[in-house]
Amino acid sequence: MFLYPKPIPRVSGNCTASNTRFCAYFKMCVIDPYWCHSVSLTNGEVTCHSPRGGGYRGTLGSRCKMTCDRGYRLIGRSSIQCLATRRWSGTAYCRKIRCHVLPLIPHGRYTCSQGFYVDSRCDFTCRLGYRIEGEHSRTCLPSGAWSGVQPVCSDTDPPKIKCPPSRLKVADPGKLTARVTWDPPTATDTADKSLNIVLVGQNPDTDFQEGAHVIRYKVYDQARNRAACKFIVRVEVRRCPDLPSPLHGYLSCTSVKNNYGATCEYHCDGGYERKGVSSRVCQFNRSWSGGAAECTPMELKSDVNTSSALLDQFYEKRRLLIVSAPNISDPDYQLQNLMIQKSDCGLDLRHVTVIELLGSPPQGTGRIKEILLQSDVIEGLRQAFRISRTYFSMVLLDERGLDRERFITPVSQEELFSYIDSFLLGEEERERLDLHRDFCD
Repeated sequence: MFLYPKPIPRVSGNCTASNTRFCAYFKMCVIDPYWCHSVSLTNGEVTCHSPRGGGYRGTLGSRCKMTCDRGYRLIGRSSIQCLATRRWSGTAYCRKIRCHVLPLIPHGRYTCSQGFYVDSRCDFTCRLGYRIEGEHSRTCLPSGAWSGVQPVCSDTDPPKIKCPPSRLKVADPGKLTARVTWDPPTATDTADKSLNIVLVGQNPDTDFQEGAHVIRYKVYDQARNRAACKFIVRVEVRRCPDLPSPLHGYLSCTSVKNNYGATCEYHCDGGYERKGVSSRVCQFNRSWSGGAAECTPMELKSDVNTSSALLDQFYEKRRLLIVSAPNISDPDYQLQNLMIQKSDCGLDLRHVTVIELLGSPPQGTGRIKEILLQSDVIEGLRQAFRISRTYFSMVLLDERGLDRERFITPVSQEELFSYIDSFLLGEEERERLDLHRDFCD
């Protein structure tokens, strides 16, 4: 560094050979105040300090401080000095500060106010169906870094799904179910084209039971956002009023007896014949076709000449209880006859016909209630089933005419019914008997 002497005294006159050094010093310091060239800094500021004051920026020993404007970075020396060589001790310039290029965000974009330079603000937006998570903008700082962190676009918009309309279906004829079908629902999403649609409930084009069925659909997008819709499938079974069974008969029906399309056939108990239609159908308007049939007592032919001809009329229709006694005044017969009269209704429900054989030829008689039998028929029955004329007895025959039980003493109504119910009736007959048990009461 150049060291200054004490303050320069005033000099008058011209320089001579004897004072050459002093004259050179005088020229540098006093006569030429711009010893170094003027300093300037583009996009910056130069602040100089001279030993001789503010008006002497370029004199020997002046020191200048270099600063850049906002948005610019100083490259070179931040402080320079004017040297005796008439040069400054260094150089500097201001370079514009630039932040790095921001990466694109998936499913979004950004726009910047001043590119990637200081104080430029970049605003982020997302595609339809996505939402910004994080900061909505970033600013280029004087340090050359961006403020904040990079945001992301998240799919937060759930998909949309539309279910088919609810529907009512009538069960197919003769069935309690209906086959129901529908088109799959449509689903859309603002972000994804690939959607996962899940059915909760019964599949279409299958048989649905009677009643209401809630069908739900759920749809998920790739971000697991969910939407749902539902509709109702209602199956109606159209039913006719309950069809009563005929007296002394029963019905056999398809399906569940009274639903649309069901067919019920009339059957009569043994010893009874159907009068009217054989079957009726439950129609769509909930009414039965045709009219009700009846079971009327079968017409017994009493003019037959053989026991086999008589028995053929009862074959697989009625059971027979043959009561035999020496005469009408036999005490066992009178007691048994009294009990039979009281149990007449119960015997009829069990399809039992009573045949009475009383006395011996030529005074012997045989009858079915008020119908009298011919003597050859009476004799044929006694021989076929070995029935004695000399004492009271009863023979119980099944529907095929087979001898199933014999009694030589009177039996009560309860005993007789118990035997018939236990050994002669089938399961279906017992069920029908239970339905009509109160009829005799």
